[in-house]
Amino acid sequence: MSLDVDVASNGVRAPLSRRRTQEVVQAVLRSEKIRNALVSITFLDRRAMARLNKLHLGHAGPTDVISFGFSRATASDPVVGDVYVCPDVARDNARVRGEPVRRELTRLVVHGTLHILGYDHPDEEREASEMWHKQERVVTRLSSSTR
Repeated sequence: MSLDVDVASNGVRAPLSRRRTQEVVQAVLRSEKIRNALVSITFLDRRAMARLNKLHLGHAGPTDVISFGFSRATASDPVVGDVYVCPDVARDNARVRGEPVRRELTRLVVHGTLHILGYDHPDEEREASEMWHKQERVVTRLSSSTR
């Protein structure tokens, strides 16, 4: 069993290192007792994220994170999923929240990973959802071990 995480930057600068991004994903997977997974995290610029958002979700403009989880035929099959994060939108989010950009990027990587594990939230009041509370517990735990 293995927790394989690939991180691609596509030339986009992200304040979260490749290694730290892998650690964040692996921490989420371990907290959910996942022992076999293949997850890719890709950092995109605003333009690429806007294209992905329009193509797959029908929404205009860039968003912060988009996830695609693939169905498992059996519970023993690996979790497979792709997570796309836009560091530029994360910077905007961090400014609004008054938090460091690294913490916001960690939040988005955790959020996307939870989505590929099947968690979801309502569009309205998403911060009141069970998923959001789980995400924030993980972010808080990981932020206390920031490198």
